Amino acid sequence: MSSAPHHLAIIMDGNRRWAKKRGLNALRGHRQGADVLRTICDHSYKSGVRWLTVFAFSAQNWTRQRQKSMG
Repeated sequence: MSSAPHHLAIIMDGNRRWAKKRGLNALRGHRQGADVLRTICDHSYKSGVRWLTVFAFSAQNWTRQRQKSMG
């Protein structure tokens, strides 16, 4: 029997802040978040996690002001 949980839930947050802190544009932050999510998915599968729930977008994001590119 695996010691991995049957269900893992993740709320992705902070991609824009991650990018801004590093002087990068928001798109680069979202790409980094996607890369991390791929790693999590792979590890979860290999560890025996049966269900993975990812909340990656809020309806509030539709009303967020568009940010200028930082590089």
